[in-house]
This record gives sequence, C-alpha cells and structure tokens, in this order.
Amino acid sequence: MDAPDSDKRRGASTRRRFLLGGAVAGVGAAAAIGLDYGINRAAESTPSAAPPRNGDEVVPFHGTHQAGIDTDAQAHATFVGLDLNADTDADALRRLMRILTDDAARLTQGEQALADSEPELAMAPARLTVTFGFGPGLVALAGGDRPTWLASLPAFETDRLQPEFSDGDLLIQIAADDPITVAHATRMLLKDSRSFAKVRWTQHGFRRAHGTVAPGTTMRNLFGQVDGTTNLAPGTEDFDRLVWSASGWLAGGTGAVIRRIHMDLDKWDRLDRGGREQSVGRFLHNGAPLTGENEHDEADFTATTAIGFPVIPEFSHMRRARSDNPDERFFRRGYNYDQPPTGEQVSDSGLIFVSFQADVDRQFVPIQRRLDELDLLNEWIAPIGSAVFAIPPGCERNGYIGETLLG
Repeated sequence: MDAPDSDKRRGASTRRRFLLGGAVAGVGAAAAIGLDYGINRAAESTPSAAPPRNGDEVVPFHGTHQAGIDTDAQAHATFVGLDLNADTDADALRRLMRILTDDAARLTQGEQALADSEPELAMAPARLTVTFGFGPGLVALAGGDRPTWLASLPAFETDRLQPEFSDGDLLIQIAADDPITVAHATRMLLKDSRSFAKVRWTQHGFRRAHGTVAPGTTMRNLFGQVDGTTNLAPGTEDFDRLVWSASGWLAGGTGAVIRRIHMDLDKWDRLDRGGREQSVGRFLHNGAPLTGENEHDEADFTATTAIGFPVIPEFSHMRRARSDNPDERFFRRGYNYDQPPTGEQVSDSGLIFVSFQADVDRQFVPIQRRLDELDLLNEWIAPIGSAVFAIPPGCERNGYIGETLLG
C-alpha cells in the first residue's frame, strides 16, 4: 500500500535536513552530490553504441580474383546454371557480362541494381559475393582457347547423373549470410540474363548460420561428419599454386567442379556409430583421424589393431581421398542441401560439393577415380549432378568479368 501523506512528508523532511542541515559539510558535499547526480543522468541519457550487424558487412567485388572463392564461406548459397539462347552471339555475350558485372558490383556493396524494383532488399549485403563461371560452350562461342580440362568429367561407376543438375554454359554463384539477400540478388541477376540465356538448373545450399560456431570451424555435412579438414588454406603458397591459373585469359582465375551428391540418410540411420566412423576414417565427435585425438592430427595409415587390421581401413573415405602426390589437392567450398521429402522418405538431402583447382584433370579426377573404385561411403552416397566451369579472373572498376576472354 502507498504510505500516508503525513509519512511521505516526514520522509521528505528528514532527507532534506540530512542534505542541507550540515553546514559543517558545507557546499562541497552538496556540490559533490550534484555532480554525481549529473554524471548518472548523463550516463542514462547517452545511448549505448549499437552492436555491429553482420548484415552491414561488405566483401569487395573488384580485384585480381573473383570474390566467392577464397572468401570465408557464407551461410547460404544459390548456384544457377544457364544455357545461352541460340541467338546469343559473342557481342551479345559481351553485353550480358557487362550488365551482370555492373549489377553484381552494386549488390555486393549494398547498393541497388540499376533496374531494382525492390531496392530496400539490397541494403543489407551480409557479405554477399557473386561469382561467374564459363562452360565449354560459352568459351567456344567467344572464340577463346578452351583449357583441356574444361569438359564434362569422365563417367564414374557411382554416378547417377540427372540433366537437371548437370552441365551449363554460364554459372552464377550467389552467396551471403542472409537468405533474403541471396534470393534478391539471384532474382536481379536472372532478370539481367533473361534476354540472353535461360535457367538450366538451380541449387540452394546452406551451412551453419552466422555466429552459430566459432569462425574457422570446419563445416559438417548432414551425415554429421566434419567435412573438409585437410582443405587448402587461402593465402598460402600451396593455395596460390594449386588454385589460381597462371596463363592465358584464365590467369588469376580457376576451375570449378560442382557435384550434387545425394546422401541416403534413411539408410545411414541403420548404421551404428562405429561403422560410420570406420567408413570415413575419422571420429564423428571432433573429426580426428581414428589414430589421433584432434581434428588436424596427422593420420597414421600404418597403425594396426591388436589383431593386425589397419586402424584406418583401406576402404575408408579418408584413406581413398588421400594421395601421395602433393599436386592432387584442391580447395573445397561445399554446401548442404535439404529438399522436402516425399512418400515414405524421411529426408531428401545431400551435399553440393564445390571444388576450385587450377587443373581439374590433374587435381580432381585422380582423386575421384580412387573414390569411385573403392570407398565405403559409396554405399550411402550417389552423385546426381555434375558440371565443370572455368572461373575467369576478377576485374577492376570500369571493367567486367570475362573481359580477358571477350575483350
């Protein structure tokens, strides 16, 4: 209950006598009290600084290399494969790439595209990158020298390829930490392309949301496995040598392999944890090799069990993917996918495997052959899409992506 008015007056009078009645304390005490009061009020009235928002983060578009390759992988990505229209010639292709480059440069910096009908959706770039790739048909149309590796991959026994996820003349990779940003950029770029090309396939992928795990944490696929532990590290000598092309119109660019790998999670569910770890050669809880304790420990492929069997089985994915040739390496930048299940399915999921390498034939194909021949994971996975693209170098302001080929 509220205090009676007389009690309130009595309390107020007591406080007043305490503050003002002590002449010996004098003006100094009162001044100190007033100063403290003013400081507290000022602190209360000063707004606290807003925490930085990831939506404001910008990745530079222009440069020697295209962004979206050695950029830290964002949480969401859309990959679009397009086929050029029959009436798109080299001049039209040049116009297309100028338009795409201009709008991609704007969008990645948080600016609206030239004909953007929803400009508000462009205001939060969230580390948006747009990366373009050229298929063999586009390079032929441009009259350029085609790298020998720029072709469909060799046929593998495990392939169950579907045309709706394979090949294409032009690749657009759109990635950001916000799905609305990705969706908007995709729409703007496809509006740019519709007079020149039609969509052949679209694939949506995701990783952990921004801030969910510590930066630098290796991604996990939907089998629960740590995926990509032995990846090349951007900025190192090995990365520069094995990823970036050094000659011709592709100098400063690279080669991309995009494989859509269906993962049978419903069948995977029937395998116990020990069997899962044997199939990949790593512990599931932290990704350490079966002969180690931490994720980045070097595997000991000579170690054996008490009865003489290899601790890391010969048929394990890790063992089959490892090469004694230091040039048989590439940079992985994959994404998970998860489609709505149908019928009696519990899941329709998998991996959009993306690798970047200077020479697909020399670096990627030998590893894939070994996995095709013997990899226990083949019991639960099947490649259902495959495409190879040349990723041209970046460009400077007033330039455009592909000008080294088209210009």
